[in-house]
Amino acid sequence: MDAGERTRLEAAGFKVGTVAEFLGLTQAESELIEIKLSLTDAPKDRRRSSAMTQGQIAEQIGSSQSRVAKMEAGDPHVSLDLIIRALLALGMTRCELSKVICGH
Repeated sequence: MDAGERTRLEAAGFKVGTVAEFLGLTQAESELIEIKLSLTDAPKDRRRSSAMTQGQIAEQIGSSQSRVAKMEAGDPHVSLDLIIRALLALGMTRCELSKVICGH
């Protein structure tokens, strides 16, 4: 949001803040959400560039195709463990993984 829009909203009586402020998240909770969001985009991109199907990835990580689909859709019930296992199965290195987490 640009400064002009913020000023206009505040002048109209609205309080402008962050999602973390609205939800009352701690810095650690906010960082965890950002990390998970960064990680959820990577499996689909990596899988497509590897020309693999969701079923093939599921087989490699001992999961189901529907779980991989949920992972790629950003379902909040998919664990970070499963996402990281999928990325490693897709050939991502720890160094590459750290860059995804850092947002590079």
